[in-house]
Amino acid sequence: MTGRFKDKVAVVMGGASGIGLAIGRRLHAEGAKVVAADVNQDGLREAETELGAGFVGVHADVTREADVERVVATAVDLFGAADTAFNVAGASRPGYIVDLSEAEWDFTVDLCLKGVFLGMKHQARQMMRQKTGGTIVNIASLNAHVPMHAGSAYVSAKAGVEALSKNGALEFAEYGIRVNAILPGLVQTPLTRRHFDNADALAAFVARIPLGRPAQPEEIAAPALFLASDDASYVSGASLLVDGAWAVSGYPDMRPFRGPVKWNG
Repeated sequence: MTGRFKDKVAVVMGGASGIGLAIGRRLHAEGAKVVAADVNQDGLREAETELGAGFVGVHADVTREADVERVVATAVDLFGAADTAFNVAGASRPGYIVDLSEAEWDFTVDLCLKGVFLGMKHQARQMMRQKTGGTIVNIASLNAHVPMHAGSAYVSAKAGVEALSKNGALEFAEYGIRVNAILPGLVQTPLTRRHFDNADALAAFVARIPLGRPAQPEEIAAPALFLASDDASYVSGASLLVDGAWAVSGYPDMRPFRGPVKWNG
């Protein structure tokens, strides 16, 4: 590892599994002190045991502002700063627009979009206090650009994350804070397990991915750390697709795997 983050303090929201855990591992290996937040306490404890000193897990719900503010404060209390931040937490409750309940919509949009807003708000406030600049990387999705059947809430939220990242880049630039977004395609994580458990669905996805396979979380962590590092010192407001060229071929028809519309008038 390069040591690009030696003496830096990183906050990872959604750091107990999948892409967030891969980011936390890579940051730790490159010299950062890491504060990882998640609702998955068991995952956080396992990561603390694996990585040891310099990695701290904090139980927090990214949709609750007090929790998000506490995570950033913990980084400052333990390590003296918050130099870089990654907003990763996300999940969805799929459903066709005519079937989707308000609660299901709110769950997805609050977690995927509101959580990023709250993270950026308090991460940027701390970076402004420090007066030393900083970096924020938000995990959006290929679905910010490409719709999918039964995915309206997730698609809308992830498109919002991309736009919010650009707005953050605009507003925070005068403080030396860069904001960028990563747009992953299909990644093998706990969030996508249902696709990997369904051989037909997985085949439908892979058939549309020109590189012919899904990504592993580490393949998203690497470009995320690039955007957060000094190697990307003149990159802000960017949206980096990390999708195996999937965006150029389009999304498969998910209706065979979602079932018919339930609403019948």
